[in-house]
Amino acid sequence: MNKTRRPLIAGNWKMNHGGPTGVSLAAEIAALARAVSHTDVVIGPPFTALAACAAECHGTAVGIAGQNMHSKGSGAFTGEISAAMLKDAGCTWVILGHSERRQLFGETDGAVAEKTVAALGAKLLPIVCVGETLKEREAGETLRVVKRQVDAVLDILAQDAASVAIAYEPVWAIGTGKNAGPTEAEEVHEAIRTWLNGKSTDLAARTRLLYGGSLKPDNAAGLLGCPNVDGGLIGGASLDVAQFGAIARAAEAIASGTPGKS
Repeated sequence: MNKTRRPLIAGNWKMNHGGPTGVSLAAEIAALARAVSHTDVVIGPPFTALAACAAECHGTAVGIAGQNMHSKGSGAFTGEISAAMLKDAGCTWVILGHSERRQLFGETDGAVAEKTVAALGAKLLPIVCVGETLKEREAGETLRVVKRQVDAVLDILAQDAASVAIAYEPVWAIGTGKNAGPTEAEEVHEAIRTWLNGKSTDLAARTRLLYGGSLKPDNAAGLLGCPNVDGGLIGGASLDVAQFGAIARAAEAIASGTPGKS
C-alpha cells in the first residue's frame, strides 16, 4: 500500500457560516489540527468569511481554500472573484469544478481547465473535482466520464510542479447519505492514478487523490485506507467540528501507522 503522500482532509463549507460563526468554526478546526501532525487540513469557507477565517488560522497548520473562482484576473464580471483576490484573502487552495458548479451552474470541462490554468498561474493549489451522475454510473459510464474530466486538465497539471489534488466525488453520493464503498472508490482512484502515471510518473506521485461524497466518521477508515485514496473533500461533516475532527484523526491514524487511534 502506497501511503507516501500526506493525507489531505479538506472541508467545503458551501453556502454556510459566512460570518462570525465561520470564524468560530475555523478556530475550533485550527485547534484540532494541532493533533494531526501527519495530515494536512484545509477549510473552504464562503467568500464573505475567507479573510476573517484566514486571519483566525494564521500561524496554524490549517490552509484556506476558495470554493470557486473566475478564470480571468480582473474585469467587468459582477459577482465573481479572481485568483489574485483569493490570494489576497489568505487562500492557498481553490476548489474547482465541484459537481454543484457543473450541475447547477453549467460549468464545462473547458471552463474548469481555464480556471486550473489561472489558479496555478497565481500559485493557488487546485482541488479539481471529477465524478459521474447516478444515470452515468447505472449506464456503466463511470470511468469514461471521469477520464474525460481528468483529460481536460491533465496536460495543465503535468506542466506545473505544484502538488495538486483531484477529488473524485460521485454526484449521486453528495449530500445524499449514500457513498461509494471502498471497492468502488478505489477502482476509480486507481484508474485516475493510472491515467496520471501515463502522462508523468512525477505527476502521479505528487497528486493527492481525494474521495468526496458522504464521507463521515463511520466510513472514513475504510475509504481513507484504500491504497490510492489520499484524503477527503468533506461537505456536510465539515460543518461539525466533532465529525470533521474524527475524519481527520482517521486519516492521521493511517498516516502515522497507528490504526484504531482516535
